[in-house]
Amino acid sequence: MIGRFTVAVLLLGLAAPTWAASKEFERLQVQIMSLQGQVADLQRQAEDNGKELRRLNEALAEQNALLRKTVQDQRIQEESLQAGLKDLSDRLADLQARVQGAAVAAVAAASGTVGAAVEGAQGPAPGPAPSPIPTSAAAPAPKELYSQAYADYARGNYDLAIQEYREYLRDYPNTDLSDNAQYWIGECYYSKGRYNEALAAWDDLMRDYPASDKLPDARYKKAMTLERLGRRREALVEYRNVVDRYPNSDAGKKAREKLNP
Repeated sequence: MIGRFTVAVLLLGLAAPTWAASKEFERLQVQIMSLQGQVADLQRQAEDNGKELRRLNEALAEQNALLRKTVQDQRIQEESLQAGLKDLSDRLADLQARVQGAAVAAVAAASGTVGAAVEGAQGPAPGPAPSPIPTSAAAPAPKELYSQAYADYARGNYDLAIQEYREYLRDYPNTDLSDNAQYWIGECYYSKGRYNEALAAWDDLMRDYPASDKLPDARYKKAMTLERLGRRREALVEYRNVVDRYPNSDAGKKAREKLNP
């Protein structure tokens, strides 16, 4: 009996540390599982935060793109409006020049008719007494000179019109119509078939009047002139410049048609 009791006591003594170690292991396992659960929760939360951040970034990018497009559309509308107003003003000035030029031509024609009738009825009129040659003649008024030049252009007197436009630029280089005068010099040369001189005239316009509203038309006519000279590749580059720089102008629309026939 005593031997059996001793063995039992020994077995209990050995089992106690093993049971305690097992309980500690179980407690550690529970803690590890709890930590793993917390880590998993943190990972899910980080993923959710990442998704939300990406969504916010995408929304912000869309808003920025929409804002840029709105600003660009407004800029294009403003440029189109300004180009339209400037073109209307330029056409009005040209129309006034045509009317004044036609009036000058009509008065000159009427004066010649009346003079011829009087001379036919009364015989040749005595010539006027010679007057002293003035040392310096006063320059004509700018509108009259411009109108006369345009009238000569309209009648096909291109050489005379070029001379008058050059005289206008010499006497009035910085008026609202100075850039127009330079442009019409190019048109005169173009009408005469002197294409290299026309190109030079429009290049002078671009150089001397970089803010002119005649630039779209000048660049378009330059492209047409390059085509006439057989320089097709250069003409296409110039048409593209017109479309890119002045997309809403009449010249831009015509240039676009040239690029997409």
